[in-house]
Amino acid sequence: MKYDPFQQKAIDHINEGHSVIVSAPTGAGKTAIAEHVIENCLKRKEKVIYTAPIKALSNQKYRDFSKDYPEQVGILTGDVNINPDAPTLIMTTEIFRNQILETKSSLKKYSWIIFDEIHYLDDRSRGSVWEESLIFLPDHMNILGLSATIPNLEEFVKWLKTIHHKPVKIVKESKRPVPLHFYFQCQGQVFDDVKNLKKFGYQSLHVRASSAYRLPRSAPIKPNRLSPLIKNLQELNNLPCIYFAFSRRRTETLAEEMELFNFLSPKEQKQIETHFKELCEKFDIAHEPSTCKLKPLIEKGIAYHHAGMLPTLKEVVERLFATRLIKIIFTTETFALGINMPARTVIFDELKKYADHSFRIMKTRDFYQMAGRAGRRSIDTEGHVYCRINPHYISIDDLQRVIYGKPEKIVSRFNASYATILNLYYNYGEKLYDVYPLSFHFFQEQQFTHKKALKLLRSKVDLLKELGLIRKSQVTEKGLFASKVYGYELILSELFSQKILQKLSSEELCILCLAVVYEPRKGVNVPRLSKKAAALQVLTDDLIVPILRIEKKFRVKPYSKLCHFHLSNCMEGWLEGESFDEIFEYTQADEGEIVRYFRMVIQVLREVSDAFESKEFKSKVHKAIATINRDVIDARKQLQN
Repeated sequence: MKYDPFQQKAIDHINEGHSVIVSAPTGAGKTAIAEHVIENCLKRKEKVIYTAPIKALSNQKYRDFSKDYPEQVGILTGDVNINPDAPTLIMTTEIFRNQILETKSSLKKYSWIIFDEIHYLDDRSRGSVWEESLIFLPDHMNILGLSATIPNLEEFVKWLKTIHHKPVKIVKESKRPVPLHFYFQCQGQVFDDVKNLKKFGYQSLHVRASSAYRLPRSAPIKPNRLSPLIKNLQELNNLPCIYFAFSRRRTETLAEEMELFNFLSPKEQKQIETHFKELCEKFDIAHEPSTCKLKPLIEKGIAYHHAGMLPTLKEVVERLFATRLIKIIFTTETFALGINMPARTVIFDELKKYADHSFRIMKTRDFYQMAGRAGRRSIDTEGHVYCRINPHYISIDDLQRVIYGKPEKIVSRFNASYATILNLYYNYGEKLYDVYPLSFHFFQEQQFTHKKALKLLRSKVDLLKELGLIRKSQVTEKGLFASKVYGYELILSELFSQKILQKLSSEELCILCLAVVYEPRKGVNVPRLSKKAAALQVLTDDLIVPILRIEKKFRVKPYSKLCHFHLSNCMEGWLEGESFDEIFEYTQADEGEIVRYFRMVIQVLREVSDAFESKEFKSKVHKAIATINRDVIDARKQLQN
């Protein structure tokens, strides 16, 4: 295989035994470097771990690598455990971090760790997991980090060298293999440069735009109609197209607006009908209402894809898109994250999205992660990117910053979880405070911020002492239990220490764990609960209130989440053998939400079981998992299809 210069440079460093961080645009071919590491390890009878930020990407890599290296690949994602002793092991970054902290010796046989999307270290809610994985990485393991463009890559790599005392090579590629051409739909017209957009889109004969070139709300504007835009793409042969919208409902509404179009020839229509039917039968979803709803769109080369769909139906859509029979797909941004689904054209519904409890203009890095799906390597000479602009909602300055500005630096989000702190305290005792200076946060921030971060760490330790998870400079039995249940440590350890978990039936355990993990979306009402669920709600409310009071006392944020019983009726019905269609009637949640949270329950039950020595309790948990893990909930079955 002939490699691009940046790929060859990275491979040369790898062959010399060096760790490497690769920064390159989406679609540049970073995966080829990861494949070289895997092939090298297999040849040398060494083991390699591949981590990904989301389960969908982990699953895709498992399928792809399993085809290339049969019987040599395994996967661990919490809800799936296949071939865990394989020489190539794929896992989420959380699973890897947990293994480092809990059973570091289990990683002795692995010589390489591949971090896909390593810039996720900047993620506000999960970035600390990447940082902890890098801080505590075993000395014998080399790193291959794959990333989108990082402007402060040198700073990041300098930190890695400082804490691991060995060379880490940088490979940067700024050139895209397929260049991008930008267009703007505004006031019913399409402009191919910002100058004309500013002149004709942001200025009116009657009302001049502000100095920031954002029209006041009073200024009349012409609507941006979707049909002419899509028709134009069809005439120019610029399909297939990925259309990014930032709401699940919006993706479905837009797809339904396209129903008057038929993008397929009679031959293609026959092919997609056959393929869709075969896939739906394979995943046993042919008669699901959501499948029937999507079918008429699929038969015209149209689809939608979002987290609220059944995971199996999402996978059917992904496989159809890969055949190039889907000509336009309306999707949310997760479709852009690593999943190898390029198109000729990408359209942005808008350049604002909801994040951190408010709407904000997109980051340049996020924009290019998505825009980079435009242009298929070795097929297209250029990729086309359309931004639909409403001049009331985004200024010309903000627009130019998103598209032509520099990608944002990655910054540390270091905020060690209670479980991480307990594992560190078990190993280091009061010396755990010496770990903070190893963090990227310490490396990046000023002395004043160092003091604040250390104060928060000490507050967390004091809180754990007050709750009885640490006593007399030792992690207690309660603390050891909490150290194995990441994310839900305080409520579950309280239930454990009061011997409540031990007394629950397998059904009650499932209902409880679902309430522990579930996070309702805004405006979703709690249904009327069964006696069993209502009793558990009273129980957990009584336990969580004192925990929140203590967190408030020690000023530790974010606070532990409340237990929410919105899906308990669904769980009870499912455990009694009802079908997925039947339990779906009990809730306002989307199908994908139900599946995702049921799978999270399986993961939490496994963690709880691992924290117990009692064979009787383990047997109860095993029974609970077996009862939940059927039909569309069974992630292993989906993956092996």
